[in-house]
Amino acid sequence: MPDKSFLNWPFLEDRHRELAARLEDWAATELAGIDHSDTDQACRDLVTALGRDGWLQHSAVDPEGGALLDVRSLCLIRETLARHDGLADFSFAMQGLGTGAISLFGTKAQQSEWLSQTRAGQAISAFALTEPQSGSDVSSSTMTAVQDGDDFILNGEKTWISNGGIADVYTVFARTGEAPGARGLSAFIVPAGIPGFEVVERLETIAPHPLARLGFTDCRIPSSALIGERGSGFKIAMSVLDVFRTTVAAAALGFARRALDETLNRVTTRHLQGAPLFDLQMVQGHVADMALDVDAAALLVYRAAWTKDSGAPKVTREAAMAKLFATDQAQVVIDKAVQLHGGDGVKADEPVEKLYRDIRALRIYEGASDVQRVVIARQALNANHGV
Repeated sequence: MPDKSFLNWPFLEDRHRELAARLEDWAATELAGIDHSDTDQACRDLVTALGRDGWLQHSAVDPEGGALLDVRSLCLIRETLARHDGLADFSFAMQGLGTGAISLFGTKAQQSEWLSQTRAGQAISAFALTEPQSGSDVSSSTMTAVQDGDDFILNGEKTWISNGGIADVYTVFARTGEAPGARGLSAFIVPAGIPGFEVVERLETIAPHPLARLGFTDCRIPSSALIGERGSGFKIAMSVLDVFRTTVAAAALGFARRALDETLNRVTTRHLQGAPLFDLQMVQGHVADMALDVDAAALLVYRAAWTKDSGAPKVTREAAMAKLFATDQAQVVIDKAVQLHGGDGVKADEPVEKLYRDIRALRIYEGASDVQRVVIARQALNANHGV
């Protein structure tokens, strides 16, 4: 049983503790024995279940009005799902990230059309930002959206798009040319299956989930598909990431907690020379380091989430710190878990072996670790200069 004392920290309220308890019970029942043999179908089934039972209500704003996105709830959900099943976490997360721009900047009509479906698990969403030559450098995106009367015509390519190939709706960022660099991008809603839009290639990774390269060739969409104002795409993308980057850290925290839990079970039940492995001081040292990394990551995650929920206009520094530390240290924690499991640690489909594959991508997507270091350094410099 993982340590849950963090739920009593002052960052969280009673409603968060109640949410965590309900989700824990649900996950223990609904996620046991999820069939991962067909990744696409598993994701569709998970989205359906998450929507059916109300968990996706937290992934986007209510189109009928109500509270804003609660980042602490998002983090608790991602941490809990990740601890139980990495693909369940992915399925939940992408419903939020894929519609984040609509939640934060969409019109009432856009929200009513799409969020009512994604929150119910009736439509799958995707966030199409990355291009072959512009991963971390969003401002150098080259995909274009040229206005033609009441329409925009999209041309270009996106890659490494999660849910690519199974999504029903994509948030796509393209250059509309108001200014060079970051100021010339706009965001659009692009339904799957429209003429000129195709899934060019499905991409395989060490931890399977739906990924694809997308192509747009004279793809015509109505001007009503524009999210926010022309030229505000970079601001929209960064605002979405400002919310959801902290939740990536929460998922990593869930992976790390599971690794620590599996390790504690291993070292207290596995014997060496007539005594439990835990009796070895070297093993105790590893466990201590793992527990320290987990708690330190949790503090950074829930500080960032609490800061955003408390009304801070930006949490760029806090989110970058949480994302960097939680993902990097989860990798360290999981590596220790593999080592302490010996041969079983690298046996296919064992819990720690799956965690070892699951964690690696989190140190890359939504801002690679070294990019987060640059962000943190610049934020520290600005704070020092009173900016």
